[in-house]
Amino acid sequence: MKLQQLRYLVEVFQAGLNVSQAAENLHTSQPGVSKQIRLLEEELGVDVFVRNGKRVVGVTEPGQIILEMAARVLLEARNLKEAGREFSSHDTGTLTLATTHTQARYMLPDVIRRFSTQYPQVRLSLHQGNPVHVAEEVVAGRADMAIATEGLDQFSDLCVLPCYQWNRVLVVPPGHPLSGVSSLTLKHLADYPLITYDFAFTGRSRINQAFEDKGLVPNVVLTALDSDVIKTYVELGMGVGLIASMAYDERRDPGLRALDVSHLFENSTTRIGIRKGTFLRQYQYDFIALFAPHLTRDVVEQAMQGGEEEG
Repeated sequence: MKLQQLRYLVEVFQAGLNVSQAAENLHTSQPGVSKQIRLLEEELGVDVFVRNGKRVVGVTEPGQIILEMAARVLLEARNLKEAGREFSSHDTGTLTLATTHTQARYMLPDVIRRFSTQYPQVRLSLHQGNPVHVAEEVVAGRADMAIATEGLDQFSDLCVLPCYQWNRVLVVPPGHPLSGVSSLTLKHLADYPLITYDFAFTGRSRINQAFEDKGLVPNVVLTALDSDVIKTYVELGMGVGLIASMAYDERRDPGLRALDVSHLFENSTTRIGIRKGTFLRQYQYDFIALFAPHLTRDVVEQAMQGGEEEG
């Protein structure tokens, strides 16, 4: 039995039983992946996957247990490597962050700048996607931590820690009729074409719930994956834009005006998700503390040991 075989096994499962996709993810050939999995199954004496001809179509009952154990073995093997690196070269390594556009564009630049000054020999990588995707990146071991507002709590394999709360602004062109309204209501917003985030992104559930509670249906004419796209189409006159407050900068957005609508929506909380059981290196603790100062090493360790979110 080899770690490589376990890695192939888990990757096929994580790729939705698509062997070709798993091989691509692993930068190897599909026949090589299939062969190694077959050899492992022969050694174990049970089939892990259900097959229809050459296609993998399901997971056997013993296969479910084997996959869970294989994932734990791979995590511990990774932890062993990271522990060795921590003691042999504590200030060098890699840090891979999976996050959404809003976090990468507006909240992380200063944190990354300060972190890179403190740890110049740590190579940083950013993987961007929707909240579910970034959570999956961490669960699959392709990223060290996920930073997002939605979705992370759907994954039981993640330890999820709250970082900061935020709300929204309505962006409109200069001179827009809503600029003269002293206290905006949801009815005001429902009267205009609305441009906002895609359903999976940045607090969208809070937006939907607020309108539903008032018996209103917003006229959403366009949804987008990031704040910059929303602002672009507002400037083109397609509607008013509902975005995260940190995504508006008066200096960088001279063609727009931001109207406070925080009284209309519940606050949203951005969180960090880390795979349970992961060995964290000191520079990873330091990055977390730079992003969310209340998340000290002691707080993170306590949460990781308990496996529950710290509120």
